[in-house]
Amino acid sequence: MRNYWLFKTEPVTFGWDRLERDRRTEWSGVRSYQARNNMLEMKLDDLGFFYHSSTKEPGIVGIVRVVREAYPDFTAFQRGGPYYDPKSTPAHPIWQMVDVEVERAELVVERVCARASHWAHSAVSARENHSSRRPPSSHCAQTAFSRPSA
Repeated sequence: MRNYWLFKTEPVTFGWDRLERDRRTEWSGVRSYQARNNMLEMKLDDLGFFYHSSTKEPGIVGIVRVVREAYPDFTAFQRGGPYYDPKSTPAHPIWQMVDVEVERAELVVERVCARASHWAHSAVSARENHSSRRPPSSHCAQTAFSRPSA
């Protein structure tokens, strides 16, 4: 069964425009254990809603597809980099990332519920993924994650 995830990012850090141009990216630099665990659960062809936060009109602006399952996040090994973690090594990586690519580029949601912070960390079940105006219910067992600000 396919899973659906929420990929939350600030457009000034990494926006939909850039993903459309690049077509594919690694989802690197995330430093949340919950997010890491979720990336370990992601499978090829899972879909995700690409969510712009911290904007005048936050919302889902496109759909991505997981094209590479979890692997060590190399940004944790880059000394002096914004996501460097001295506890994470290539031999014993702590942080993971997945690769995603553009699945659909049309606008998916006009406006997101004002309580987006409440549901931004909930995965979307297959039954709920067709609703464009309501957040997913709180009974979802899986959680999604945010891409950090640079």
